[in-house]
Amino acid sequence: MRAEHTDMMDNKQKRLVIRISRGRLLFSSPDRSEVFFEDYALNSSISMAANLREALRTVPLLDDNFERVLVMVDTPTLMVPANLFVEEESEVLYRHAFTDVDQQLVMHTVLPDLNAVVLFSIQKDLRNVIADNFSDVRYTAAVAPVWRHLHQRSYTGQHQKLYGYFHDRRMEVFCFAQNRFKFCNSYAVNNPNDALYYLLAVWKQLGMEAERDELHLAGDILQPEGQRVARSSEHDELLKEAQKFVKRVFYINPSGEFNRAPVTQIKGMPYDMMTLFIKGR
Repeated sequence: MRAEHTDMMDNKQKRLVIRISRGRLLFSSPDRSEVFFEDYALNSSISMAANLREALRTVPLLDDNFERVLVMVDTPTLMVPANLFVEEESEVLYRHAFTDVDQQLVMHTVLPDLNAVVLFSIQKDLRNVIADNFSDVRYTAAVAPVWRHLHQRSYTGQHQKLYGYFHDRRMEVFCFAQNRFKFCNSYAVNNPNDALYYLLAVWKQLGMEAERDELHLAGDILQPEGQRVARSSEHDELLKEAQKFVKRVFYINPSGEFNRAPVTQIKGMPYDMMTLFIKGR
């Protein structure tokens, strides 16, 4: 296990952010002038719920009494237009789309600025561990801060923008039209060829123009889970190959994007978690 911290603005409430994905368990907390970050070393022989119990017992950061806890959950998401969302029907809808979630609870995050509601799930035993240890808990889809931030970013310039956000060996591909999603999907990717195939397929489907429109990539591009290098060789390969088909290809560097905010210097922190701390949602 390894903890890191950096400077951050003062926060009156003691908050804890827990980010849970298939292969990582992350903890972060802003405390006055610092933000503490712990990338917990998972025991692959036990469940994520058991790992969380062990972390709560052994990680010094978690000894504090937190007033609020936000849990960022990285599981498959289902986007529902806000005007069609009925909370009582959300579980049936989600289980119809994803058939292997018998031991999961279905939750949702409202995205009012995008006129959408995103459904996601969390393991029941994992939620029970969280409920047993914390009182004021909120849950959100892990990628939600990125959607919100890049939606606002999409208003800059006059060209259409397609976004690819990489995390946890997956790629979220999305595009906005005014105050809603024009496209949103997620793909498992293991190499630059797979990523480029999906990006160009969506590009063609949306009728985007190779000379004028823009492709923006963010996150840990094809980086193994937990790796702390600045970027992988596959990162450079994907950008190079993409530029053969799309003239305007950009990589969103967190340090430049967020004016060198100290939180962007924390190694191993996902872009969605950085965005949450800096943008506040």
